[in-house]
Amino acid sequence: MVTPRPASVRLGSEGAQPAVEADLEPLAELLLSLPDRLDAHIGGLYLLSGDQDLLHLLITLGAARQFTRPWQRVSLAAPIPVAEAAREDRLVWVGGAEEMARRYPQVAVAMPYAFSLLAAPLVAQDTTYGVVFFLWPAAHPPVLTPEERQAVRILAAELAEVLARAARSGHSFLPRARPLAIAVGNGRPQTLAETVARLPEGVCGIGLDGRIAVVTPGAAELLGKPPERLLGQRPWVVLPWLRDPVYEHHYRASVISGQPNSFVAMRPPDQWLSFHLFPDHDGLTARISVAHVTRRGLPVSESTTEQLPHTRPGAIYHILHLASALTEAATVQDVVSMVSDQIVPAFGGQAVAVLLAESGRLRIIGHRGYPPGLVDQFDGTPLTEQTPGVRAATNPVPAFFQTRAELERAYPGRHETQDDMAAWAYLPLVTSGRLIGTCVLAFAEPHRFSIEERAVLTALGGLIAQALDRARLYDTKLNLAQGLQDRLLPQALPSVPGLETAARYLPATEGMDIGGDFYDLIRVAPDTAAIVIGDVQGHNVHAAALMGQIRTAVRAFATADADPSTVLARTNRLLADLDTTLLASCVYLCVDLARHDAWLADAGHPVPLLRSPDGRARRLEPRNGMVLNVDRSAEYPVTHLALPVGTTLVLYTDGLIETPGADLDKALEHLEAVLARHGGEPLDDLADALIGQARKAEHRTDDIALLLVRSVPR
Repeated sequence: MVTPRPASVRLGSEGAQPAVEADLEPLAELLLSLPDRLDAHIGGLYLLSGDQDLLHLLITLGAARQFTRPWQRVSLAAPIPVAEAAREDRLVWVGGAEEMARRYPQVAVAMPYAFSLLAAPLVAQDTTYGVVFFLWPAAHPPVLTPEERQAVRILAAELAEVLARAARSGHSFLPRARPLAIAVGNGRPQTLAETVARLPEGVCGIGLDGRIAVVTPGAAELLGKPPERLLGQRPWVVLPWLRDPVYEHHYRASVISGQPNSFVAMRPPDQWLSFHLFPDHDGLTARISVAHVTRRGLPVSESTTEQLPHTRPGAIYHILHLASALTEAATVQDVVSMVSDQIVPAFGGQAVAVLLAESGRLRIIGHRGYPPGLVDQFDGTPLTEQTPGVRAATNPVPAFFQTRAELERAYPGRHETQDDMAAWAYLPLVTSGRLIGTCVLAFAEPHRFSIEERAVLTALGGLIAQALDRARLYDTKLNLAQGLQDRLLPQALPSVPGLETAARYLPATEGMDIGGDFYDLIRVAPDTAAIVIGDVQGHNVHAAALMGQIRTAVRAFATADADPSTVLARTNRLLADLDTTLLASCVYLCVDLARHDAWLADAGHPVPLLRSPDGRARRLEPRNGMVLNVDRSAEYPVTHLALPVGTTLVLYTDGLIETPGADLDKALEHLEAVLARHGGEPLDDLADALIGQARKAEHRTDDIALLLVRSVPR
């Protein structure tokens, strides 16, 4: 077993104080009991971040680390089993490849192998600390037995108790760039006897990390490398003719499914070899032999003499994997991250940079793998210069340089040769017939680009271009929407003697993140202030535009006549004159600052909440008028309120309490309870408490406005 290293930084909000170091040994020991308890051969443990938004992979068991690289940091909203287990606080069981493809297609595309998976939340004292997951070989039945389910619950409870005990004692854990890897058998080297025991004639032992641990002289001779060059290396890295992704695909399929696998490959110039893989918990054994050849020169299986077609699913695998990931990339930086996480490791690259042609210059919009500051010096290169980056951004033909010498021959003395890389692929980004930029994939060592690899990279360039074009449009729309919203809502509420205020606004998570909710505080006279909150139907540009008109009208009518009934009646008639079909709800209060009194008129808006100075919280029951823009002649009765010093008034829009499937009365009861419990705190803290649950929601179908007002001495 790898000796766990202590962690020293608390998983939590930015700026948190360092926590006392926490020892990972108890967690590692519990995970090591997994094969004996459940016969699962791969597993891992995620910790939930302090802001409850991310899961960080802390420890892996068996071969998990190399297969979970794309998911070392997982959003709690991600459509994968571990995130669902944490979100819904329940066991998530996936009984095989078909069920995985149906329920979690993104995981199935990334790991197209036969296996079963279970994810369990780690909960202690009503606190979720993270998630543990286990993988079973394909031979496991599609249904989890009651005994296995109980064993999982016991193990999850034990892990959660370790985490809770550490938290109670002020200890915590560090999100790691590389999760701690532990292995059954204390990570001891494989012996030749163990290797041979897996199959009738063993020739090569490979660990769960893909590295060759044992090799016989006969295997070394067939592979064409001395044993010392093979030991500790991955076959598809040390042997150039095994670098096609299809061969690593067979290894992955065998390790994850726990089933034997086989394939054939040609060692140049013309020798076909047959590989048979036999896995277990500690690794796998590969039997390598010369493949028989038919009269037509095609390899056949030794055992069945049946022809084995030399398929290449690796190319399709990477295209499908990236295409699936890019469908979820909303912003330009999302695209850059997807490219970095998927393309670079898939093709053995060291670094990547994405450049766009804008205003006659080459602009770097994102990069990964380069030393800080190195790539930035190339930003702004004129498109008139003769550099490989400019050429790829202005010419739709890709360029591949397998060595530094090739690049320097094509571009002698160019500054791009100073990035300390040894090979490059410059992929033009073309979408809808338009060339928008280039993606540069760099390699730390010389790299041979085969015809198939060039074709795959070129196809991936098209996918990246489409995703970038879509993301740039989204970024533009988002900036426009956010700018419009910022201008329509008050930048800051005015300071009014006798009142303390706090406001919050949350956009919907769907559409353009813009809505029709609004609020305002208006100083009408030295001793009079007006408070208004409203909600225009919909959350789009039309709703926002009408919201701006209503807010302006309310301010004008309030200045002319602060009587709430009159203000709402005039606003209602204005909406009728605007010839719009949109409806709006609204609450308007006129506050006498000297007497600590208020008069309220309500146009179909959710009822305000009030917390008295003695700490009691209740719903107000004003006389309710009709929603605006239904009846031109509607009247809005006024309700009197006493606001003695220490009274807190909560005004909000319906997005705070109305969610699909939720009980409205229970939502209001919860809001009252939060107000009663936190009502004595500063208004900013109270506002965060009231809106906290909505802020954590995965999907918000409506925007939310919250306005708090507290009566204080003048």
